[in-house]
Amino acid sequence: MSRRALRRLRGEQRGQEEPGLGELGLDPGPERCREGPPPAAAGRGRREPARSGVSNRFELITAEESEDEPPSREERADARLSERDAAGGNNEGAVTEETEGDGQRDGEEAERPDQTVTNPQPVLSNKPRKKKKKRKTKKTSAGETLEDNDLEDIDSLLEKIEDTNGLSPQTQSGIIADSRPLLYVEHRNLNPENELKRYFGARAVLGDQRPRQRQRQYVRSTWLTAPKNTWPRFSKTGIAMHLVDTRRGVQYFTFEHHREYQQVQFKFLDAVESMDPNNIVLLLQMNPYHVDSLLQLSDVCRMQEDQEMARDLIERALYSLECTFHPVFSLTSGTCRLDYRRPENRAFFLALFKHLMFLEKRGCPRTALEFCKLILSLDPENDPLCVLLLIDFLSLRAREYTFLTRMFQEWESHRNLSQLPNFAFSVPLAYFFLSQQEERSELELSQARERATRLIQLALIMFPSVLMPLLDHCSVQPDARVASHSFFGLNAQISQPPALNQLTSLYVGRTHSLWKDPAVMAWLETNVHEVLRMVDARDPLVEESEHKRKMRYQSAPRNIYRHIILSEMKEATAALPLEVTSQPVMGFDPLPPLDSIVSYTRPERTNRPSNESTLSLFFRSLLPNFNLQGDIRHDGEEEAGAGQDLNQGVNRLMAAMRDMLANIQFQEPPRDDNPEGDGDWD
Repeated sequence: MSRRALRRLRGEQRGQEEPGLGELGLDPGPERCREGPPPAAAGRGRREPARSGVSNRFELITAEESEDEPPSREERADARLSERDAAGGNNEGAVTEETEGDGQRDGEEAERPDQTVTNPQPVLSNKPRKKKKKRKTKKTSAGETLEDNDLEDIDSLLEKIEDTNGLSPQTQSGIIADSRPLLYVEHRNLNPENELKRYFGARAVLGDQRPRQRQRQYVRSTWLTAPKNTWPRFSKTGIAMHLVDTRRGVQYFTFEHHREYQQVQFKFLDAVESMDPNNIVLLLQMNPYHVDSLLQLSDVCRMQEDQEMARDLIERALYSLECTFHPVFSLTSGTCRLDYRRPENRAFFLALFKHLMFLEKRGCPRTALEFCKLILSLDPENDPLCVLLLIDFLSLRAREYTFLTRMFQEWESHRNLSQLPNFAFSVPLAYFFLSQQEERSELELSQARERATRLIQLALIMFPSVLMPLLDHCSVQPDARVASHSFFGLNAQISQPPALNQLTSLYVGRTHSLWKDPAVMAWLETNVHEVLRMVDARDPLVEESEHKRKMRYQSAPRNIYRHIILSEMKEATAALPLEVTSQPVMGFDPLPPLDSIVSYTRPERTNRPSNESTLSLFFRSLLPNFNLQGDIRHDGEEEAGAGQDLNQGVNRLMAAMRDMLANIQFQEPPRDDNPEGDGDWD
């Protein structure tokens, strides 16, 4: 062997072995190095799992890893060639055998650097070049394989969850679900991407977003929404959250506006009164995270059919508010409260509600349900946005039937949920869907069927005006008996109170798509005929329900009107009373509470043209410098100088008239040299 080949072989062995034999204290000495390789290495077979007299301490570790990991395609090819070589014998003198197995032996030597080389001549010819190429290929394939395996694992898990019809909490034991609070919010369900991955797969949802997320300039992690690279850089907005009180394990928080933010708020109110959206855009350019401006401009974009921009503005408002959270404020515990009567807190309620409406339209009902639970947990007693009229629809859309039935069982005693048409019809529908699940036991299925039948009959007796509009929206023609009966006829809709008409119109317009299933319609038809039989038999329950309808639902509370305005359901908006539709409704604060707790007020303007008389407005149009009232006096001076106001006003008027007359200049009309003219006009 030449010196050049020996130097190349020794240098390669030093590069492959990180710690040398001398460093490990296993220096074999010069005599052992001159002896040559052991006989077992000549066969080029697979490495044995355990050997005595190991020259490299890390050889056993690699042997265990090779047993745990499945062999790659290249390793299987090397194994087949090594078995072929072992079957052919240790014929080192055959030149043809060495030439054919040269490339495979090079790859095997690159994977086994710790073993001694038995036949160095063919290896020395092109081993460094092939080894480098082999190592690069192996690294790339391993990285791609690892990434693909991770994505496939995520997809397989989400497919298993979807195979259970999205009822992962329901398939588990009820002990785990019931141990948590009813309004418990999970962080992972606040991200719509998780729900979209369940429907379309991780690869379709993420796409090429991974590398861009690593380059994101925002470092603060948030739960409600993820910041985008297109947003302006976030800085302190002047909003802070403070802990007001703690009673019986419930913490009461409130947002506060600093002085700088109050000045921006006053400018925003001026921009709203100007009725020009461009003024709000200019204000957002100077203050890109002003919450009320984002909410109001989002409504403007939505009216202009720019849904993407409207949703982006709402997410930016949520991000701005979440960055100001108190360290103790928790989204998931369900024990943190915000008072809607404070104007500073209303923006958070409205941003959450509008965000969940966008999520529902986007096709993420499970995420929207989680946001609905979050809004309800902030003030469950008063429910300022009345999300109880929406939570049943989202539960049915997300197939969270167990949550809806549990909520009805726990809150019916103190909230009378059965008196709301949406719960009266949605809860039996949830029990019906539960009775169709084959993975449940026969006892659970029979109980669900019985409850569904009993509750839907009670709902039809209590709210008979829901049936015909529901069938009309579902494009279903009722049979002759139902159409001709007076109980479900037109009289049932005309005789109901206005407040009940608003609730039924809202429910039918929102949830009619859930009743189009043929199995649901067949089940509904059976119970409708049973209710007609009870009506014909003069069941006392029918008369009692009619008496309840007349006594209740005379006028709806203010939070129901607020919910109808925010929902923008045409059927329900048309049924709003005149006192609600006649007043202006702003998107940043629709129908504010009558008992609001105001922490700061807007200063009055120096010029108050609304208090001026018609004569004063007329002279102001002629003379912009004229002011009949003069400068605004202080409170102490108003009473003292009240008698001089008229004289001073007249004097200012006369002075202004003199100035106007003095500035008037009369010009002589141009003379016509040809008075007769030729009769032609230019």
